[in-house]
Amino acid sequence: MLTLYFCPGACSTASHIGLEEAGAQYVEKPIMLPKGEQKTDAYLKINPRGKVPALDVDGKILTENTAILAYIAKAFPDKKLMPADPFEAARGISTMAWFSNIVHPSYTHYMRPERFAADAVAQPSVKETGKKTFWTHLQEIDGLLAGQDFIMGKDFSVVDGYALVFYGWGLRAELPMKELANYTAFKDRMLQRPAVKKVLVSEDSVLIK
Repeated sequence: MLTLYFCPGACSTASHIGLEEAGAQYVEKPIMLPKGEQKTDAYLKINPRGKVPALDVDGKILTENTAILAYIAKAFPDKKLMPADPFEAARGISTMAWFSNIVHPSYTHYMRPERFAADAVAQPSVKETGKKTFWTHLQEIDGLLAGQDFIMGKDFSVVDGYALVFYGWGLRAELPMKELANYTAFKDRMLQRPAVKKVLVSEDSVLIK
């Protein structure tokens, strides 16, 4: 049995999409970050770091999108959710690690500057720098999509659900996302996928408004 702990609109949307694209049977367990549910004793027993996503696999817990998405691709090989070539598969994991370690934190600097500067006077600068850095990363993603339908090439992979998350965050940040023609075309293709659309509707995503 698979159980996904996620928060609508958070980075966990990537793992949510991955499970739907795999056709997996799973239980949804929303953890509402704005309400602080990730800090409850019950959830901290699942993920002591107090983060989403977390995937319960028959009683064993896996955290971090990069690991969860790699697991989904391996667990459902018939869905071909990662490239078969070992090097290309590793490149997909590398891209997801960049999403997790670099792209996501830049947005967090914009949304939660108080986490990075205790001094209230410094927080506006942290926020503005985070927004500018996040935009630079979005431009890089746009470049990765030049001349191809999906992040890894012509075929969909679990990497794509993760990339889609940041397009939505760019809209939230009121960045000029339509200037990113490749990324915008990718977003439109993703919205045509039934599994993706199902997740976005269920999470009331900014991408479908």
